[in-house]
Amino acid sequence: EILKMLYRNAEVLIFDEPTSVLTPQEIQDLMKIMRNLMNEGKSIVLITHKLKEIKAIADRCTVIRRGKLIGTVDVASTSEAKMAEMMVGREVSFSVEKGPSCPGEVILRIENLSVINNRKLKGLRNFSLEVRSGEIVGIAGVEGNGQMELVEALIGLRKVESGKLYLRERDITETPVRNRIEAGIASIPEDRHKNGLVLDFTVEDNLVLKSLHQAPYSKNGLLNRNVIHQHAEKVMADFDVRAGEGPAAIARSLSGGNQQKAIVGREIDLNPEILIAVQPTRGLDVGAIEYIHKRIVEQRDQGKAVLLISLELDEILDLSDRIAVISNGELIDIVEAAVTNENEVGLMMAGVKRGEHR
Repeated sequence: EILKMLYRNAEVLIFDEPTSVLTPQEIQDLMKIMRNLMNEGKSIVLITHKLKEIKAIADRCTVIRRGKLIGTVDVASTSEAKMAEMMVGREVSFSVEKGPSCPGEVILRIENLSVINNRKLKGLRNFSLEVRSGEIVGIAGVEGNGQMELVEALIGLRKVESGKLYLRERDITETPVRNRIEAGIASIPEDRHKNGLVLDFTVEDNLVLKSLHQAPYSKNGLLNRNVIHQHAEKVMADFDVRAGEGPAAIARSLSGGNQQKAIVGREIDLNPEILIAVQPTRGLDVGAIEYIHKRIVEQRDQGKAVLLISLELDEILDLSDRIAVISNGELIDIVEAAVTNENEVGLMMAGVKRGEHR
């Protein structure tokens, strides 16, 4: 893409979230390329929500919040905390507060799982992993390396080619989606608009999507509107979901952060055995990210199992107790989050196993 722009003799280059599909090492290479372009007199506009990238490469930073210009600052003389405050409108904590984990029994066991992707190839190959109660296991990998095939196989949206899935020793490999939900699997989907919400439904209807067939929300096929409304009021209060018209608000009218908090509230309210969180903070401001992280850690501390799939390596390192690294559909290694670092995980994301590091 950069070569195409240079071939056209472009003087202004716009990079819109350019690092979302890159390893940390590739991000460093991209930063070097951008610096060289700047030295050659090119002008660069970098659109990103990652403050670390802004501090690394930008000269000036313009902050936009809800479509309005908040201000422009000199990056060298402005802290990340100050820029985050401009983005959110309040002070934000960058550290994830969590104590040591106390893993218990195995909740989810994946045995030699292979899954076919949309191109009719093996998107996941002989993948094995255990997730225990009271721990967060992060899946680290560059986008398109088997994460989605893994998630869809776990929640029942994609057929398993070979291998087994066990939830508390119960074989769920062929179990239908609804039965998996009732067995204790909850999931925060990657795309809240496509897979998380029915945007033209009200908030209260969205909050019972997975349980409206059960009492007390319905009886003999008829919905109990009073109970559904009261349930929505409780979840919205517990998870700080803000909507102008309350539970009757149309989901589409909520901000991205409030839409995501509604999904998190719905899934956690199911009291699951395991929470599968896929890109749980994608497209959110640092304030909403802080809140979502806090609720995920709460689930771990309450003895739940959490499987976190994220393309944000900082998020994986901050939240996880153990990290499983995936590359080209294969498990490369599993490491303790407390004793690894961004460079080691980044190399494994590129397919380099620990013993091969130089």
